[in-house]
Amino acid sequence: MASLTHLLSATSAVALQHARHKQLQLVKTQKVPSRMTFPCMSHKPFSICCSKQSPWEPAPVTYVPSDNIEDKFLEGSTNIFETMSSGKPAESSLTEAEGLTDVKSQPPLQLQYLRWPVWLLGPAILLATGMVPTLWLPISSVFIGPNIASLLSLTGLDCIYNLGANLFLLLADSCARSPDSSQDSTSKPPFGYQLWNMVANVMGLVIPLIVYFASQNSFLQPQLPFISYAVLLGPYLLLLSIQILTEMLTWHWKSPVWLVTPVVYEAYRVLQLMRGLKLSAELNAPSWMLHTIRGLVCWWVLILGMQLMRVAWYAGFTARAHQKQLHALPNAN
Repeated sequence: MASLTHLLSATSAVALQHARHKQLQLVKTQKVPSRMTFPCMSHKPFSICCSKQSPWEPAPVTYVPSDNIEDKFLEGSTNIFETMSSGKPAESSLTEAEGLTDVKSQPPLQLQYLRWPVWLLGPAILLATGMVPTLWLPISSVFIGPNIASLLSLTGLDCIYNLGANLFLLLADSCARSPDSSQDSTSKPPFGYQLWNMVANVMGLVIPLIVYFASQNSFLQPQLPFISYAVLLGPYLLLLSIQILTEMLTWHWKSPVWLVTPVVYEAYRVLQLMRGLKLSAELNAPSWMLHTIRGLVCWWVLILGMQLMRVAWYAGFTARAHQKQLHALPNAN
């Protein structure tokens, strides 16, 4: 009995060890990865598609490559540094664009060459229409006597000079204006200059008329006939009236030649009055008439000198304004 009991206990212990051994093998088989590859089997992954998205999830970015688009990376250059240096910043491109605009706005070189003869043609016209008839034409061929023919001859000479002066002013205006229509080339004179210039012209127009009316009213003796007075000062009064009209037109059109218009007419006016002094000796004009013409010569020489001072002042004013503009550009940048 005792041996049977010992055999049963030994058999149960062996069975218990055998059961534990099977449990350990079962646990090890569960820890083996579920994905195993075998040479005779192929495994395809399964994808789960969901068409609905949550409201807080952003939309996916889709990119569909095209087979027709070729790769253009670093195209046109075999050197990577050349390609990288070709991408200039926006400031340099803007500077180049401004430079190209400035080059385009500059007048062509041929137009500049065509303007150079104008600098000689304009003064040549003044010389041919004003100085040549006055200096080389004999007085006897123009002045016949105190009559209408002499008055018309002298007026014709002054009209020829007026045509030359108008041509000169047109040429000077074309030289002063920029060939680029986008640039403003107008110039308006100051109001003080307009007032002062008009006063000087009116004084030169009124003084001879006052002297003539004083002679007709017996305030000045001896009296001077009207035809003699017209021969001496008639062309002078006519050309002065034309000068006033021309200056008003240049002010209205804002032409850059408003500064030289008085100089052109006043320089010839001095020669015109000197011719009147010569004719007064031919007409046996009274002394008060000679003093009147001499006073007018002195008056217009004074006005001409003031006009030249005005030209010098305007040149300095323009230079100062240009320097201020150049100094303002770096500060603005």
